[in-house]
Amino acid sequence: MRLNEIQFGQGRPVDGYGPGFFRVGGAVVQGGVLLLPDVGATMWRGFEDLDPILAAADRIDVLFVGTGAQTAHLPAAMRQALEQAGIGAEPMASPAACRTYNILLSEGRRVGLAALPVPDAL
Repeated sequence: MRLNEIQFGQGRPVDGYGPGFFRVGGAVVQGGVLLLPDVGATMWRGFEDLDPILAAADRIDVLFVGTGAQTAHLPAAMRQALEQAGIGAEPMASPAACRTYNILLSEGRRVGLAALPVPDAL
């Protein structure tokens, strides 16, 4: 069997996550995380924190939204704002959102991630 190292190009993959944090490119981000092309990892304050996402609308086709430990619906205002900007939104539990983001990022796709952390106790 041949193993190949995954190349992520200019993007930064999610290396791991735990109660209240994400590890991105070896650095720990406490709380929610936002990963956008050409921006790197920044703190994401939640569903109302849309300005940086909308500013990157011309660089992403789909945004994976990690809703914490469980999948939840996105607030209507967030979904409408993303749709108007031409950004597809895929809500899922944060662990699944991180994995899916990493896979599509490794394929060179135009993706972003906005994820809420999992709580201390699952």
